[in-house]
Amino acid sequence: MVYHDDPLNLVISGVGGQGNILLSRLIGRSLLRKGYHVAVGETLGVAQRGGAVMSNLRASKKMPVGPLIPEGKAHIILSLEPLETLRMLVRYGNPQVTTITNFNPLFPVSVLSRKDQYPEYDALKEAIAKLSASAWFLDATGMGLELGAPIVANVIILGGLISLNLLPLTRDDIEEELKASFSPDRVELNLKALNLGMESIASNTQVSN
Repeated sequence: MVYHDDPLNLVISGVGGQGNILLSRLIGRSLLRKGYHVAVGETLGVAQRGGAVMSNLRASKKMPVGPLIPEGKAHIILSLEPLETLRMLVRYGNPQVTTITNFNPLFPVSVLSRKDQYPEYDALKEAIAKLSASAWFLDATGMGLELGAPIVANVIILGGLISLNLLPLTRDDIEEELKASFSPDRVELNLKALNLGMESIASNTQVSN
């Protein structure tokens, strides 16, 4: 497995309603079960209106750590929206950072009202790849739709992350947390989403800088 320096610095980003706060808690609780010191800091913004939502998650085997990741010091950026990936890269990126993005753009109000223009998709993907040591793009929302539940895009992205072995967590660790976090009628769906995310990485091509 490939683990980063201690502490591990993980940024999780998206917009309100995508479930990235739940995602940070699933990962954080899984790491706690493994004996890690975990700190999570959240910036909610205008989450209920589709605004940016971001979590800093830091984990250390050695000692308790503060929740704020220093600028330019992220090891992994996990994002449910591509423009938010780019924004996080500008703030927390560095030449060694790995990004995993749900490449399914959600237009902010300023774009919908035609005050701003959303970047061209190809240019956005190119910029993310250029600023990342390795970049992975998944259509997690589309895969969620295939399961009849686009909201599980966050768990699909989590499956992709677990498949890359960038965290000291296995599929079994996440399965345990999913079973603890969801009612029995929702566990099966989320396990399907987790598996789909893991399989998608195997069939996907990373974009390296």
